[in-house]
Amino acid sequence: MNEILRTVDLSMKFRTTMVLDHLNMAVPEHSVYAIVGPNGAGKTTTIKILMNARRATGGIAEVFGHDSRKLSPADFAEIGYVSENQQIPDWMTVKYLMNYLKPFYPTWDDARAEDLLRQFELPPDRKIKNLSHGMRMKVALASSLTYRPKLIVLDEPFTGLDALVRDELIEGVLECAEGSTILISSHDLSDVESFASHVGYLDGGRLQFSEEMTSLADRFREIEITPAISSQPRASWPGTWLNAEQSATVVRFVDSQFDQERTIAEVHRLFGNTERISVSPMPLRSIFVTLAKAGRKAK
Repeated sequence: MNEILRTVDLSMKFRTTMVLDHLNMAVPEHSVYAIVGPNGAGKTTTIKILMNARRATGGIAEVFGHDSRKLSPADFAEIGYVSENQQIPDWMTVKYLMNYLKPFYPTWDDARAEDLLRQFELPPDRKIKNLSHGMRMKVALASSLTYRPKLIVLDEPFTGLDALVRDELIEGVLECAEGSTILISSHDLSDVESFASHVGYLDGGRLQFSEEMTSLADRFREIEITPAISSQPRASWPGTWLNAEQSATVVRFVDSQFDQERTIAEVHRLFGNTERISVSPMPLRSIFVTLAKAGRKAK
């Protein structure tokens, strides 16, 4: 599969703070790739470097196989970019903005523009300054989808939006994204869990993992054990068992490399016979919290 975005040892330092620390990331073409991680992890900085809105202090960032510092107007005409702090001339009406943008994009589709305004219930003659935050985000998204971009970049697009508006934006993106690649950053896992095909977890300026959502969901399990006899707390655990907790009667942990046969065998090796072993799948949010806690404990 071709990579539409790529970073190699990408680094960014603000004074004494290392925001990105040799970041290596690859976004497959036609994927919906979510960069997730806590606030301050470097998600927005990564996107700004890829969009040539900020210069890295080291490493490589590529878009469409080109150095992101050398993206041409033709390259940008194939990118739809929306961020939570989108700057839109608020004196324009919605219709004026769409007409203003049209000459910059050779693939602009008037019929699609009308459909998007109708789908998002955007009033064409309303000035942007008189729109709510949610409506402004709809305007930004509509104007970025009208020309059928090859790459759609969404930087924390759902921050501050109510659930209905968020769902409408997600639906609009997915309906219009056929043949496109989507890169989305978010610190709210519920925003991306339902539609992302790939996920990269960014923390401390480094990509902790990057994989398909199905693979991630398959390898994380929450385990709870009731040993047949009470056992003493153990000084060490397998490296893949995260956030382990043990009392005299119950043992809990998250297995980050779950394999039914291997995990159960390891449980019996460490604890002998058990009265109960509970194995539960985990939503992305729970996986995220587990990794964040494990990361803090490791520091």
